Amino acid sequence: MINKPLVMRYERNPILTKHDIPYPVETVHNAGATKFNGEYILMFRSHLRNGRSIIGIARSNDGYGFHADPKPFMEPSDETEFAVHEEYGVEDPRICTIGDEHFITYSAYSRFGVRIGLAKTRDFENVERVSLISQADMRNIVIFPDTFNGRYARLDRPHSEINPWCIWLSWSPDLVHWGNSVPVIQPVTYHWDEMKIGPGATPIKTAKGWLNIYHGVFPTMDGSVYRLGVALHDLEDPAKVLGVADDWILSPEDPWELTGYVHNVVFSCGAIAEDDGTVKIYWGGADTVMCVGVATINDLVDLCLKKPRPPL
Repeated sequence: MINKPLVMRYERNPILTKHDIPYPVETVHNAGATKFNGEYILMFRSHLRNGRSIIGIARSNDGYGFHADPKPFMEPSDETEFAVHEEYGVEDPRICTIGDEHFITYSAYSRFGVRIGLAKTRDFENVERVSLISQADMRNIVIFPDTFNGRYARLDRPHSEINPWCIWLSWSPDLVHWGNSVPVIQPVTYHWDEMKIGPGATPIKTAKGWLNIYHGVFPTMDGSVYRLGVALHDLEDPAKVLGVADDWILSPEDPWELTGYVHNVVFSCGAIAEDDGTVKIYWGGADTVMCVGVATINDLVDLCLKKPRPPL
């Protein structure tokens, strides 16, 4: 039996490093991804030399060779409503396209904790902040790129000391006000994601359900290991989980994933489905560089349905 990986790493990884950015940064990682006007867009996080984070944009014609814009796309805001909650930086954007608007969820860090901000753009040149859509502490929110009986849905990951961090689903009439939250996927004891899990890339619509690429963390004596896994949600009611794959799909292997700003990390905020049935998955390696790999969507769906574990 051939041990073929589900995600085939691009042979020329990493695809973006700090040396590719035309302004001073120390890292390039955790990028949201989408297509716009035939171009691949990566909206990446970078650490500055003071340790805080900003968000930049890189563009590509083929999804592999990227060129960064000459200046950052988002920096901590000076608008009163947002400034106090972004003073420590903006991080880990996800992109959800609905109609001709591209909604960006991002982590806003401040002395009061971490909240989720919602911004939007139509052209990836200009950005408008819409609202802060969570209280502290909340991280890793991704919005489904569709509506369900007139409501929007999102996957989120609130902080809890009582129960291991797990993935919840919340509903909204307008993308700003959220509620009716329910837990949908929980870590499993002594499993690859037993410490905590969180939503990663914007969910991908398939014939059998919404494919959710998420991250899971396992504690070791040498620190935590971040890996990627997949789950499948019902097309009509994404709060219903059809299957959570028991196996991970990607684990740190390459030198730039094993060693860096935070070692032993692969962390995805974006994936792009292609017309040929494949998906390009983008991930940050060791919170330092950006990488890409390709998987077959049907293989990921089958893993959720044929080798599942209980979601809760």
